[in-house]
Amino acid sequence: MTPPYLSLPPTDRVLSPRTGWTRAHWESFTDHLLDSVVPYASPGFAQYRLPGRASWSGVTLDGLEGFARTFLAASFRIAGAEGRAPEELISRYASGLAAGTDPGSGEAWPALTDCSQQLVEAAAIAVGLHESRPWLWDRLPDQVRERVVDWLGGFTGKRTWDNNWMLFQTVTEEFVKSVGGPYEQAEIERGLDRIEDWYAGDGWYTDGDGRNFDYYGGWALHFYPLLWTRMSGDKERAEVYRQRLTDFLQTYQHFFGADGAPVHQGRSLCYRFASLAPIWMGALFDATPLSPGRTRRLASGVVRHFAERGVPDRRGLLSLGWYDTFLPATQPYSGPASPYWASKGLLGLLLPAEHPVWTDREAPLAVEEGDVTAAIPAAGFLLHGTRHDGVMRLLNHGSDHGAPPDDPHYAKLAYSSRTGPEAAEHAWARDVDNHLALLGPGGVPSRRTAVEPLACAGDTASSRYETAGGATVTSTSVVRGAWEIRVHEITGATDGGEAREGGYAVADASPPAVAAGVGWALARRADGLTSAVVGLHGWRESGVERDVESNAFGPHSAVPCLRAGEPGLHVSLVVLSGDAVHPAALRDAVTAEVADDSVTVRFPDGTRAVVPRAQRAGQLAM
Repeated sequence: MTPPYLSLPPTDRVLSPRTGWTRAHWESFTDHLLDSVVPYASPGFAQYRLPGRASWSGVTLDGLEGFARTFLAASFRIAGAEGRAPEELISRYASGLAAGTDPGSGEAWPALTDCSQQLVEAAAIAVGLHESRPWLWDRLPDQVRERVVDWLGGFTGKRTWDNNWMLFQTVTEEFVKSVGGPYEQAEIERGLDRIEDWYAGDGWYTDGDGRNFDYYGGWALHFYPLLWTRMSGDKERAEVYRQRLTDFLQTYQHFFGADGAPVHQGRSLCYRFASLAPIWMGALFDATPLSPGRTRRLASGVVRHFAERGVPDRRGLLSLGWYDTFLPATQPYSGPASPYWASKGLLGLLLPAEHPVWTDREAPLAVEEGDVTAAIPAAGFLLHGTRHDGVMRLLNHGSDHGAPPDDPHYAKLAYSSRTGPEAAEHAWARDVDNHLALLGPGGVPSRRTAVEPLACAGDTASSRYETAGGATVTSTSVVRGAWEIRVHEITGATDGGEAREGGYAVADASPPAVAAGVGWALARRADGLTSAVVGLHGWRESGVERDVESNAFGPHSAVPCLRAGEPGLHVSLVVLSGDAVHPAALRDAVTAEVADDSVTVRFPDGTRAVVPRAQRAGQLAM
């Protein structure tokens, strides 16, 4: 239920039978976000110094971030209203532009320098100015426009990080070019050329070199190039980007549970509903396989999901966390205004009120109509979702964010829309959940290093990696509904310790209920969400590990685990379900037959899955 401090219009269950939300809800929600930051504004509105942990960039740049990121939301609100937006909103950001570029104002923005945070925020301001141009830029006094051009024009010749940051230069210089300011065409095109090196297929980009697959693929690497085409009018590139976005959305639509929760994977998760940016982009550029009714149902479901769980909070602010403040899910570069990159998820306001995305009746998500399995070979992701509980699960056989993965939001074998990894420093050191570890002296676990994808198609995905001690771990996942069969084979050095397998971590306000028996263990939240592991081959012990203050989903968490006396071949059944789970019965109903060259898993419905042993795993069809 939406909290009473968030005042929204009455729901419309005729137009929006799933969420009740209409365009009026989106406008009210956006107005609430923008009005709530006003008490934290500097006198000229050039900086918004919000409460919370400062970033490593310092207070002044955090204040600029507060302006730029909320301005992005304001620009969508202003442009979408086509002249009917609140006048004080326009005037507030016009004042901020004037003060922020005035060296004598006392709240001026720092000049753009190589690889500085200012470059990120300049791109947000450039996009916002372009989209709201008739109602804001065109009405600014000449001297203010000249100062804004001078400040944004400082991007020329600057060095950026070799990742999505290159696109900040592309859109900023393109806007400056459009208003007669200084630019370098080669710098504009450099970012566009560079992303061609990162395009992996299936609509997916990696964020820079390596296998960095996460939400940045949507809210940055699809977002900026397509918005650049709105500035430049480049139809040839636009067609390429449109087709890639269409391909991307074929599977990306399944990153959201029926309750509106995004899958909890990757960095910068405090941006929350920024994950909707590519969904809205699809409608804005007519580059989507989703119907208008499904687009709105998905988008409204996500924002409503957070609103019902206290986002924004009672102050109307977005905190550094997921539902509440949770710093282990953030990065050192994130300051108190960083979560307002969520503004990208409000992009749909650019679509006029008469667009079918606002006027068509809501249509259900795929996971509301039946079970879903979706493979993304380019990223090594395998998604599986279940209609009965609406949970989406992401099996990660391809994204590692560098070698070795330095973040539990990349290193795990699985993620979901209802759970988060154990992310606090003390929990990450133990690395229990969704990880096959070899335990060394003192129980120190081996880490998953650079992931080598082997296969990802249909209902199966596999990958391997080498531990620091020289062991090779080959893992294959096969899905059936809410079940995942994991076949792990450990070859080579053994790191001198036993193997341990962890299931999903479930977290709640109170300690989850736990149980364990011969060959199985489970943890269950008060709402019935259950994580269970069942040993089908090679496991000798089972149990549950508890923790506190380690999970974004609640202060009390628990992870069911399996242990073996020695490494070798291990077969597990991993379950995350909103329904009742009976692991002892599953241990009898699902069987694993091991041969020299394969493992055959038989399911209760008579179907089976044959998984090649490690020496043949790489022969699986991609």
